[in-house]
Amino acid sequence: MLSKKIRNILLFAVIAALFAAVGYWNISPGRFLDTPVVAVDESAIDYYALNARSLQYLPDGKLQYEMTADKVEHVKASEVSLLTKPDLQMYRGTAYPWHVQSERGEVNPDGSEVELIDSVRIARTDEKKRTTVITSSRMTVFPQKQYAQTQQAVRIDGAGGVTTGKGMKAYLKDGRMDLLSNVRGQYESR
Repeated sequence: MLSKKIRNILLFAVIAALFAAVGYWNISPGRFLDTPVVAVDESAIDYYALNARSLQYLPDGKLQYEMTADKVEHVKASEVSLLTKPDLQMYRGTAYPWHVQSERGEVNPDGSEVELIDSVRIARTDEKKRTTVITSSRMTVFPQKQYAQTQQAVRIDGAGGVTTGKGMKAYLKDGRMDLLSNVRGQYESR
């Protein structure tokens, strides 16, 4: 009887040793060490295009806008597209587009917002051959809303004079611009 008891104890000891070995193998001390955090390069470009051109149409088939850029770089981490020398013609379905240019630009992931940076110029000549030119150092354009805004200094050349101010809201569809502060105007009398 003693030998049967010893055999059972030995059998359970071998099974316990096997479980301990398997457990040690699966739960090794190295698994509990902190794994190093992989650094993500927030400015990593995952693709780019040279001499890029993009067209957007209205539901009725008329051209809404045409945008070109010398270079477009897509930032992987933020999904933002960086533009070099963006040039945007905002037709809005008409024959008289707003021509928007700058040195650099940033487009948000869904394309609804374009941040123009350095030497921003927005110009339009209407059906009566009247030209309006808006300049600033930085401006945000919302192409689908036909709206632009800035908190920077703005200069508007048109309507027989020059108007300057700080900050602007431009409703491009209506051709209306609201200057926010420090507004000054100089006009020619006729």
